[in-house]
Amino acid sequence: MNSRGRTSTIVAVGLLLAAGSSLSGCSHTGSAPAAQASQAVASVTAALMRVPLEQRLDGTVEAIDTATVSAQTAGRVTALDYDVDDFVPAGAVIAHLRGTQQRAGLEQAQAAVRAAQADSDEAASNYQRVDSLYRQRVLPKADDERALAARDARAAQLAAAQAALARAREGLDYTEIRAPYAMVITRRLVQVGELVGPGSAVIEGLAPEHLRVDVEIPESDITAVRQWHQAAIYVQGQRIPATRLTIFPEASSVSSTIHARLQLPPEALRAYPGIYLDPGMYVSVGVVIGEAEHLLIPSTAVLYRSELTCAYVLEGRHWTLRYLRLGHRFGERVQVLAGLSAGERVATDVQAAAASAAGGTPDASPRLP
Repeated sequence: MNSRGRTSTIVAVGLLLAAGSSLSGCSHTGSAPAAQASQAVASVTAALMRVPLEQRLDGTVEAIDTATVSAQTAGRVTALDYDVDDFVPAGAVIAHLRGTQQRAGLEQAQAAVRAAQADSDEAASNYQRVDSLYRQRVLPKADDERALAARDARAAQLAAAQAALARAREGLDYTEIRAPYAMVITRRLVQVGELVGPGSAVIEGLAPEHLRVDVEIPESDITAVRQWHQAAIYVQGQRIPATRLTIFPEASSVSSTIHARLQLPPEALRAYPGIYLDPGMYVSVGVVIGEAEHLLIPSTAVLYRSELTCAYVLEGRHWTLRYLRLGHRFGERVQVLAGLSAGERVATDVQAAAASAAGGTPDASPRLP
């Protein structure tokens, strides 16, 4: 090869090296923002965690406080302020009775008190006068004793009249039938115009915020249940722990089960929006019989697309939206049944991960694992 050919070859190799260096520099510049974007997204590592191992059973919701409100005096029903399914505040008037007799009795008792008060005042004044004269040795002791006895007798009559007045007022108060506590009416047992007497049932109701669940536990599980003494109910995918588990001390010889009750927290309805529990409903009950490991991720990492559940998973340097199959919730975490492995990172900031995925990869649509 002549000198001109060697020179051409050296120039060509130099150009290729320069081009390779330039391409390498462009590639590095383009991947750096994607790597930095993926690292900037808040994320956690999916990990196996020990959670309660439960035996699933069927339970029935019931109200702890139920009442049949009855009339305490006789009268005709003139008005009913509430109906079935109405919420009644504590002490609110549910029904009104015609109180003509009770009102007349109250007026009579008030008149008797006024008369007894006048007699008592007169007797007291007379005793003071007689006692003063007795101390001056003007009247004998017998007159003083008679005046004292008359004063005490009139005072006793006044006390009796005041007691009768209190009974008359209470009788008039009975014409307004009130709720003993905050309740929801479940049955209305009278109609306007009906005549009721003492003891006649007017309405039935229950306290909606004080609920419990009845469940039958198989004898084969009762030893573990007594050991752990924990339970929860499942409603619409939510796990609501029981505040107390009561296990009855005897078994049923027919079903080979032991009756138990789960007391729910009073704020169960307020703490879980969209969940409604009514007495008589069937719910799934989980009684703890041990512990098990489950793959859990924060509930904030879950993205809902129609009826599907997804999460952004870090694959290499990019966030990829992946379908997941979820199990039950455990507080602020949710169980992953399929679609994710322990050790993989999932984004807890879904919006930031979506923005990173859209800028780092041309296809950010979910994919099957």
